[in-house]
Amino acid sequence: MAQASASAAGRARGSLLTWERLPLGLALPVVGLLVWEWAARAGYLPPWQVPAPSDIYYTVADLLATGELWLHIGASVRRVLLGFLIGGGLGLLVGLGVGLSKLVERLLNATLQAIKSVPSLGWVPLLILWFGIGETSKLTLIAIGSFFPVYVNAVAGLKGVERKLIEVGQVQRRSKGGILLRIMVPAAMPSFLTGLRVGLTQAWLFMVIAELMAASEGLGFLLAMGREVARPDLLLGSLVLLALLGKGS
Repeated sequence: MAQASASAAGRARGSLLTWERLPLGLALPVVGLLVWEWAARAGYLPPWQVPAPSDIYYTVADLLATGELWLHIGASVRRVLLGFLIGGGLGLLVGLGVGLSKLVERLLNATLQAIKSVPSLGWVPLLILWFGIGETSKLTLIAIGSFFPVYVNAVAGLKGVERKLIEVGQVQRRSKGGILLRIMVPAAMPSFLTGLRVGLTQAWLFMVIAELMAASEGLGFLLAMGREVARPDLLLGSLVLLALLGKGS
């Protein structure tokens, strides 16, 4: 009972500290927006390059009112989730294989490390040549971006498990599957979660690249349209939405 009460008190304190930090974390953005609004209204910032935050807000509000924005957000979120599930899932599976088997590591790791060194934009011409400019090329690019952070962190997590923990499992005569599920995976879980988190961030980044190269909907498409029609309010509004969605996910 006492341990349960202490645990509940600890969670309450952690939650309180989080809410206490929130106003401090919002202070800089709020002050920055106020200064930005003042500078834009006072004429210190050219409106055709840096519109006021209120103008960006009205642009986003108009897109919301017509329902157009939800179509673009839905398209981008769908691509990110599908690409992340494919790339992150494969990265986790391959990372488990490389992290657990010396043979698989010798077979795959050098090749994957070489492929990882290819710049992200280098994949675009090849994917367009192979798959055209449809959804397949976009999802493949996002999956590639998600794969490597998950893979690298999965391998590092498994390789970093203390040998003593594995020896304890062997002394207790656990099976190889039991050692994997009860000892190695829990010990490597922080690295797994870090990889998934970075992989999801990369999925958003590669989604923008994919939609900039060719798309008729999505937040990347709004970015491209804002550039082509010289609408900085639309361009900056899309960037703000990408930042909020990325942070939220």
